[in-house]
Amino acid sequence: MRKYTVTDASVHDSQALNGLLDSGNTSRDVWADSAYRSEAAEANLESQGYRSRIHRKWVRGKPLTDREKQGNSTRSKTRFRVEHVFAWRVQWGGKAVRCIGLARAEVRIGFMNLVYNMGRFCAIRRVTAS
Repeated sequence: MRKYTVTDASVHDSQALNGLLDSGNTSRDVWADSAYRSEAAEANLESQGYRSRIHRKWVRGKPLTDREKQGNSTRSKTRFRVEHVFAWRVQWGGKAVRCIGLARAEVRIGFMNLVYNMGRFCAIRRVTAS
């Protein structure tokens, strides 16, 4: 985990997308679920030189084509690894942050991210050592 943004609960996740884009990342691919897909987001990603790997949305009355379903399935094979980070957070009580003030929440989430990164680093070291 390289970058994170903390907002209050009234801000939708997709509104924080620009704050999460990291120009120093070696990959120009952006992987996300369908909540992040919009024409504005797609145009913004393209203008900044990113490749969108965001899932397609199903709209009432206009189901996804077989090709779009296959594309979502292919994207899921990469995205599921990222979802493990969020599953880890829920397991360790990180689903909801219970404190007063955005600054305290940011510190708490930051420490949780740091602990995750340290644990991940140790796991990778164990695998490479053997």
